[in-house]
Amino acid sequence: MAGIESKSPFSPYRADGKLYGFVCVVTGATQPVGEAIVAELAAHGAACVYDSTLSLVDDILNAWGRLDVWVCSSGLLGPPSITNTTPADLQKCFEANTYAPFFALKYAPPAMAKLCEKRNYPNAEVKDVAYGSIVVVGSVAGSYGGCWGPAYTMSSHAALGVVRSGTTVLKGTGVRINCVSPGQIDVGVDLKNFDMRGMTSQLPPANLQSKESQHANISLERAGLPTEVARVAGFLASGFSSYITGANLVVDGGASTMCPVTVPV
Repeated sequence: MAGIESKSPFSPYRADGKLYGFVCVVTGATQPVGEAIVAELAAHGAACVYDSTLSLVDDILNAWGRLDVWVCSSGLLGPPSITNTTPADLQKCFEANTYAPFFALKYAPPAMAKLCEKRNYPNAEVKDVAYGSIVVVGSVAGSYGGCWGPAYTMSSHAALGVVRSGTTVLKGTGVRINCVSPGQIDVGVDLKNFDMRGMTSQLPPANLQSKESQHANISLERAGLPTEVARVAGFLASGFSSYITGANLVVDGGASTMCPVTVPV
């Protein structure tokens, strides 16, 4: 590790992958996946985790002196059919699934470039190198059609486009951008309490697909858990992924590889 570790104690290349001193923003932290990501980042030593919006970037810099990780996890499912999709529904899906990553790409990197001395807060460390990580929680609908409704598929494809274009935008800044694409995730919502128009949910309930179908179409034969998505986001936030940018890490139990025509979301 000596050849890649920085001399700084606060380095993206920590051998243990810890996030000591990192100030992180997680949008959508009240949703199951976002909540799990907050817990994951905190468990690895992040000094502060905000559930924030871009309007508060200046407040974060004033309070903490740095910004290191931005996770976009405020996705919106939208209606399951084009018949039920209004122009307003489409706009809301793009705002949640595509605009949020775009604005993170536009405004977070200048804040991540700010250097600072060691401050007086738990796990604080010096930041003497410009770097950061943007993590977009997307969906397997960003690579395939027919996973849910067209608004979700279109905006998920566009979100992945933000990540891929970000590799050029961020060249030379030290900031990385990557996507986590969950498949079917059990978010603890049953069909009785689920809004089938999808305007209040990030992911459909796992019991929308039968256990028999999960067994037949998912290599791991079950739905995933929010914590399993969060662990991948934590990996992308940490130095363990220091040479990964522009990537799309699929977290779907092998479903999209095993049965790409019947990708379960």
